[in-house]
Amino acid sequence: MVTQAAMASEPGGTAAAPRSAAESVVTNPGATLVKKLGTSRTAGTWLGADGRPVVAVTDEETADTVRAAGAEAKVVPHSMNELRSATATLRSAPKVPGTAWVMDYRTNQVVVQADSTVSAGDWSQLTQTATGIGSFVRMERTTGEFTTRINGAQPILSTGGRCSAGFNVTNGTNDFILTAGHCGPTGSTWFADNQAKQQVGRTVNSNFPGGDFSLVQYASGKAGAGADVVAIGNGNGVRITGTGDAAVGQRVFRSGSTSGLRDGEVTGLDATVNYPEGTVSGLIETSVCAEPGDSGGPMFSDGIALGVTSGGSGDCTTGGTTFFQPVTRALAQLGVQLIVAAPSDNAGASTSSADPAPSASSTEAGLSPGAASPGTTTPVTESGVSETLAARLTDPRNIGPGLLVIAGSMVALVATRYFRAEQDRKAYQRYYSATWG
Repeated sequence: MVTQAAMASEPGGTAAAPRSAAESVVTNPGATLVKKLGTSRTAGTWLGADGRPVVAVTDEETADTVRAAGAEAKVVPHSMNELRSATATLRSAPKVPGTAWVMDYRTNQVVVQADSTVSAGDWSQLTQTATGIGSFVRMERTTGEFTTRINGAQPILSTGGRCSAGFNVTNGTNDFILTAGHCGPTGSTWFADNQAKQQVGRTVNSNFPGGDFSLVQYASGKAGAGADVVAIGNGNGVRITGTGDAAVGQRVFRSGSTSGLRDGEVTGLDATVNYPEGTVSGLIETSVCAEPGDSGGPMFSDGIALGVTSGGSGDCTTGGTTFFQPVTRALAQLGVQLIVAAPSDNAGASTSSADPAPSASSTEAGLSPGAASPGTTTPVTESGVSETLAARLTDPRNIGPGLLVIAGSMVALVATRYFRAEQDRKAYQRYYSATWG
């Protein structure tokens, strides 16, 4: 969850801005059609180059129904039921860390991937399993390794390692940070300083493996002002106005404490990844890059919250694949709602509302494959918007002090080894107590 910098301090004396909890979900019209027509007649949906939804169907009659609804239809040989049957067979096979699979709606295939850690023997067995399923299962080797994007080497503020805060959420009584489940189990305590004196909060609910999400309850109980803003670096943030389900082909953005703001495209849904720590299913696959320490950070498009960073392969120099935990599924299972800005009557006044629905224009923009933007940009420390601790902890500008602490820690480590070698244990303990206590 929290991230880097450890050097940030809690904002004092700031009053919470008008806000409410988001209940409406931005949906893809193609997804609505798929749900209506059923999984035996359809095989997924994606956004075409023009932003128009495309629905894969198994017969011409269903294709006519899709066209009549204003979407484009593509007739394919395999239904969603067949694709799901294939993934069920893969799940029942012996688990191989470093593998993943996802439904590729646009090619009507299930794509099985194996990273560089998978042995030739395991790859051969997996290929045999895929061959037994059918020719619509495609095998691919990838470079790098599928790992969660946590970085245990950083001197971050929990025993689990450095992560990034995701979105602020609430249950109506208390406020929390939604982040990745692999960042720390229930009971993990998070701090905003390397001396563990400024407690941010404690993980009160964690799901990993299986899913990859957790709740960190603020020690004060409240997120404070600016809770609807996620940091994107350079002192700027993006206002989050609602939640949504990602669509294949959609342009999305991710912010993280290591690599800052990055963008890419949703390439698949309902992905399964076999991390070394365990298997996680139901993830969003994207072409967005991420690096260690970005775990838990927010993914969004045009101010619509879509996911939190789980893991992947590659980096932001060579590129890679990153998987995200869908926000809507995490919120439903945790019983919380996203904190968003209250709807405004005008630019200078805000009013509270129990259900702030995104505008039609926001909905359309959030699903646009090429023209989408991160959302409405706002300073996180200026213009009356007080930066929340969660926002500051996702700002990559704060990583510099953390790196200095790492260097200091390395010097301390070398000194420690020297003293252990030159003095007996009691003398070392006396020295440690006198100089570090």
